[in-house]
Amino acid sequence: MARRTNSSSTGGSPGPRNRTPQPLPRRRRTFGDFVKAFGAFVALLVLLVGVPGALVVAVGWPLPHGAPSVEWLQQEITVGTFIRVLTVIVWFAWAQFTACVLVEMKAALSGVGLPNRVPGAGASQLLARQLVAALLLVGAAAASFTPGLSQLGQSPEGSRHDSVAAAQQTPGGLFGQQQERVAAEAAAAVAEQAADAASQAASRPDGGTAARHGDTKYYRIQPPEGRHHDSLWEIAQRHLGDGRRYKEIYELNKDRTQPDGSKLSEASLIRPGWIMEMPGDAHGGELVEMPDAEPGIPKQAQKQIQQQIRDYAKTGDHQQAGGRQDGGADRGDRDTAHFRVPQQRAGGDHAQERERAASDEAAADSRDGQSSRPAAAESGPAFGLPEALVGAPLLAAGLLGALGRRRRQALWQSALGAVRGHRGMEPPVPTGSAADAQDALLVGADPDGVRLLDLSLRGLAAALAAESRPLPTVYAAWLGGNGDLHLQLAQPAGKPPAPWQLGQDQTFWMLARADAERYEETDTAAPYPGLVSLGTMDDSRLLLNLEAVPGIVSLSGSATDRAAVFASVAAELATNGWSDRMTITLVGFGEDLTPLAPNRLRHLDDIEALVETMEAETRQRRGALGAAGHDSVLTGRTGPAQHTRWAPHLVLLAAEPSPVDALRLAELAADAGRLGIGYLVGTESGELPGAAWEMEITREGKLLAPLLGLELDAQMLPDAQQRAVVELFVEADPEGGPDGPSGSPPFLVDISEQGRPAVYARLVGPYEIIGLETPEGERSPLLHEALALLLLHREGVHPRVLSSALWPRGVTEDVRDALVERLRGWLGTDPDGTPRLGADATGRLTLAKSVVSDLDVLRSLYHEATQGKGVDSRVVRGRLLTDALVLVRGPLLAERPEGRYGWLTHEIIDAQLPLLVADIGLALSAFHLEKDRAEKAIEALNASMNSAPTDERLWNELLRATHATGDEDKVKRLAADLVARSGARGLPPRTEALLDELLPAWRNGAAAVG
Repeated sequence: MARRTNSSSTGGSPGPRNRTPQPLPRRRRTFGDFVKAFGAFVALLVLLVGVPGALVVAVGWPLPHGAPSVEWLQQEITVGTFIRVLTVIVWFAWAQFTACVLVEMKAALSGVGLPNRVPGAGASQLLARQLVAALLLVGAAAASFTPGLSQLGQSPEGSRHDSVAAAQQTPGGLFGQQQERVAAEAAAAVAEQAADAASQAASRPDGGTAARHGDTKYYRIQPPEGRHHDSLWEIAQRHLGDGRRYKEIYELNKDRTQPDGSKLSEASLIRPGWIMEMPGDAHGGELVEMPDAEPGIPKQAQKQIQQQIRDYAKTGDHQQAGGRQDGGADRGDRDTAHFRVPQQRAGGDHAQERERAASDEAAADSRDGQSSRPAAAESGPAFGLPEALVGAPLLAAGLLGALGRRRRQALWQSALGAVRGHRGMEPPVPTGSAADAQDALLVGADPDGVRLLDLSLRGLAAALAAESRPLPTVYAAWLGGNGDLHLQLAQPAGKPPAPWQLGQDQTFWMLARADAERYEETDTAAPYPGLVSLGTMDDSRLLLNLEAVPGIVSLSGSATDRAAVFASVAAELATNGWSDRMTITLVGFGEDLTPLAPNRLRHLDDIEALVETMEAETRQRRGALGAAGHDSVLTGRTGPAQHTRWAPHLVLLAAEPSPVDALRLAELAADAGRLGIGYLVGTESGELPGAAWEMEITREGKLLAPLLGLELDAQMLPDAQQRAVVELFVEADPEGGPDGPSGSPPFLVDISEQGRPAVYARLVGPYEIIGLETPEGERSPLLHEALALLLLHREGVHPRVLSSALWPRGVTEDVRDALVERLRGWLGTDPDGTPRLGADATGRLTLAKSVVSDLDVLRSLYHEATQGKGVDSRVVRGRLLTDALVLVRGPLLAERPEGRYGWLTHEIIDAQLPLLVADIGLALSAFHLEKDRAEKAIEALNASMNSAPTDERLWNELLRATHATGDEDKVKRLAADLVARSGARGLPPRTEALLDELLPAWRNGAAAVG
């Protein structure tokens, strides 16, 4: 067989690839090499020994033997003085050159790390590098100067060293010129080999027909050279001109019995010695029809190979059309460790649920259970919503949760920031692209999936800690379409703790969704906070663990597409729910993303600042790990300091660094996986020094890493959606304006007698509808829930938001549209014939003003009392506030059916309503205290506390009202009650200050109670 080479046999442009540096072919040392080595040795001997010896003999010690005096400085400058000055300069130059030689020798002989740069050396270090290279060219150490990256699945230590070795193979690296010469000679050998093969084919009796298009050709998988392993992608790249055609080779050979008895069942798993039938247009000197005239192969071996090819050719017409068959040995093959989609468990519960949702009645039944996936069964057009957010369930859930927390924070800061007067209770209603982005987040979010992922990972960490076992290094997590979680380990780590199970091989740990749902909250640090979604493949979602990568992850592609991937990664890392603490450094992009998570995201303008920062942090982490006695951050996270140390630092560098900066980053990243630091770096060319894993984003939205076995539908956050999401966070920022959120409710109703609504729904307390007949059958709960959602969003609800809220597992459009029509028929029309359920210009479903809820009335009454007629009339204000407080019958939608209204977790009404009720109680209390009606004030405050029992403002006002009665015993009892309620946390500072003012001796009573 012809020897496999690293050069492509075609002149076609290379396709996207995940580069594993190729080993350089060895060649025999020539006489010229020995001459060069001897010359380098002599030169080094002269420069390192001869120069200082000559200086000592000819000049002697150039510096004065004592401290200089004033007289010495006044002496005449002679020729001897000038010579001594020059001698000092030569000594300094010699010392610098000697340092360069030592640095280059150390890097060359160790094979680990890049040569350090000697300050100001420049040409001296280059000369030292060339001399050392020439000297060691014929030595045994020269063979170690071109190591490749270790394959996935090997030990993390080996991977770290290999990352640095890969960086050394770049222009300007160690022995760069030598490698170029060797590579050129290898290319010449390949050309000569191809010419020989062509001449041999032409001399055959068949006239060389084996080289013509359409004849069957075979390729024999070559054994690994160094650390490099053959792959179908590289075979297709060399012999078909396009690596993407590896699928054709796979289809020709899958499930066919190989000489060792195993079968090709996955495109990423091939073994040395296997035979691959090639497409008819394959070309190149490595391909053979039969190895009859191959020189250098023993006859016995030739006969064996010939027989193997003949036997293999006979299996071509007998390929099984069924599913994949496993030869048994492939699964444990670590020679070609790739990312592989985990095998899904048998069972069609998820698919059956979606099929049952095909009809309206079955759709109602499908709602009785936990959500396993957002409305993924939704088909048809995007209907105005950005699919980039709809199709990213974990990212959407993180963004939606962070946005809700930001809005709640704004509400509380607005409420507590004012002592008297109006406080804005309504966050701004998004419009335009921001509204579309919010709806897309509501449709796409899978908060239950995020919760189960977090519980599963923390539960695994707790179980391993209980068994005194370290956390295994995890390269990736796969979320299957059925909700199962698969962890792909860097190397086998034994049997996982229950309820985890071994997956398809020793490097997969699997947890079924049903087992994950039995996990409870645990006080354990997040074990793998660096996981981030990259995309989907075969209905499985891949989360790459950036902090575990043994080096740099590079991403090539157009600048726009790269930016969309980087933005998605940054946004998910900043808001995900399975991390505790982390730092995400954005370099050269993403300054406008910082509002998403100011505590996690930081922005640097250039690479210089990044390198300076990371050099300091790398040193600090190495020292901290050594002082703590840990070999990696993973062992530190399961120790006693798990909550205070070892948070990951993930660096996202969108712009391609210069060659010099790339080498500096490669050196920093060599040990990054052990230290909990991850690097994702963009590149235009696809070639980045020190890149352990290389990926490409195509214009079609595919994320490719063929040598890792990845071809994903990429998760991206395009610029337009990025701006819309950031706008949502900026508008919700509590520091965004001096008055906090907007003070005007989005919907006010006529509270006079003439404004009596046609349909009135009571939401504050038990759900009740007045003015409509109760629907019969199983559709009634769905119709009630849909109406409640519309009532809480008077601005309108997107149809896809409605369907995802009612059917979290997914539903078809015809079922959703049928429900909307039933809801429209149930609500009826106004006297003028206008339907009470309509749609606005954007297609969002809206309710007519004749359909009102008690929450709408409550907001309108408070608004009118504090900003309307009640401002100028004290009597009107008191009546309006009293009427408003009467409407409060309990929490929102009390006694709602279990398992329904899950969409309320995305709402902030649970924070708005207590604050609104507290504001009404405070305003009514102030109204009564103006006339010294303390008992009435206390009654209003107690009524408000039924809905807002933890509001500090209500308790403080209750203290003032009780003190106004003049009954000191009541004040003491209330103070004791407050102390008992506060528990170990203690009283808030404002409450303590108020008690000091009203009841100076309260602390003695508190001590007695304690």
